[in-house]
Amino acid sequence: MIRVKKILVPTDFSTHSSEAMKFACTLAEQFNAELHLLHVVELLPVAYYEGAIFTAESEQRMREAAEKMLHKQPESPWKESLQVVYEVRQGTPFHEIVGYAKDNAIDLIVMGTHGRTGLGHVLLGSVAERVVRKAPCAVLRVRNSN
Repeated sequence: MIRVKKILVPTDFSTHSSEAMKFACTLAEQFNAELHLLHVVELLPVAYYEGAIFTAESEQRMREAAEKMLHKQPESPWKESLQVVYEVRQGTPFHEIVGYAKDNAIDLIVMGTHGRTGLGHVLLGSVAERVVRKAPCAVLRVRNSN
């Protein structure tokens, strides 16, 4: 028998992540599992005439906005019956997702995929694909049906 006690849903707040969230909520309800919602703030340099910089206040604003959006999740009819853990991390998304899964003994990662192909896939890569290769647990990739 498969036991799923902790489900991780990394989200970038896209429609792709929203589809994965629906799957994860259904699974969490069926398995009576704890739902972990993770958003990774990936800092991109602010252009500056002498180079790239990050200001502490811009980092803080990004983190606060992400936390506010994350706590609005999941938008599901089961929200009240689910045990939900919220986490915002800063860094490279696939590293943080895999690290969080290891640190928290996650049993299943449910994540959306953008379904990029061709040049878009080559240039941008796939966070989901990297997570599948490095994750310490099973990964369910959910493709948006639209």
